[in-house]
Amino acid sequence: MGDMRAEIRQFLSSRRARILPEEAGLPAYGGNRRVPGLRREEVAMLAGVSVDYYVRLERGNLAGASESVLDAIARTLKLDEAEREHLFDLARAAGPARKRRSKAQASVGAEVQQVLDAVSDAPAWVRNGRHDILAANRMGRALYAPLFEDPRRPVNTTRFTYLNPAAREFWRDYDQVTKDAAAMLRLEAGRNPHDPELIRLVGELSTQSELFRDRWASRDVVYHRSGLKRLHHPVAGDLDLNYQSMELSSEPGLVMNIYTAPAGSPSADALGFLASWAASHDDIGTEATERHRQ
Repeated sequence: MGDMRAEIRQFLSSRRARILPEEAGLPAYGGNRRVPGLRREEVAMLAGVSVDYYVRLERGNLAGASESVLDAIARTLKLDEAEREHLFDLARAAGPARKRRSKAQASVGAEVQQVLDAVSDAPAWVRNGRHDILAANRMGRALYAPLFEDPRRPVNTTRFTYLNPAAREFWRDYDQVTKDAAAMLRLEAGRNPHDPELIRLVGELSTQSELFRDRWASRDVVYHRSGLKRLHHPVAGDLDLNYQSMELSSEPGLVMNIYTAPAGSPSADALGFLASWAASHDDIGTEATERHRQ
């Protein structure tokens, strides 16, 4: 993911640049400010550290920074929960080398697949931090049929989003989906900067997609725990689905996504039609499931 010092520098400077002085309780000095947002010395003052120390931190020297200092910087820069986690991840990555999880999980246990298959009325699937779909139930494979048309395995939702032209029609909120996908991947890169498959994925996307390069350069990070997913399915048509993402305590690093629709809604009817269609197309993506089943 590149030089860690550069990652830290660009993340902190980008967060600093977005905060207006008046938002931090400082007077606005008119139009003579040479930098957008807060100056380094203003961040230092508000965080209660010396200017020299903050300058060292923003240059990438986060190693050894105490939790209280990181908390103070997070408050000063008005970091949200995901951004705060990312700051702490960057500090850990900048510290002394230690044993770390070097690669995102690439398979699931049979018990996880059994849980997915037990969810018969709602699309459900499991992914890792790289956004590889490692397992799915019948409805999950049917809902994401355009993704499973790609023979490459494992199916990767972010690769589909940026590199497959069908994604622009499939995701009805395509612009927001691209932002969220890159921001989620950036959060994972902070947690696990040495994952070789993640490094390769970011390199592939950066090489082939100008849009990804733009989104990646924003340094934004985000959680994706629940919300509304608006899709256009080639068979079932438009669906507005509520999703919940749940971390699997038995499988560290894996997340299960489940999609539902309010009873009686057009999207619930569309899901019912999708279930009927899926029953006659049960081979969608099954080779991927078998590949990753232990």
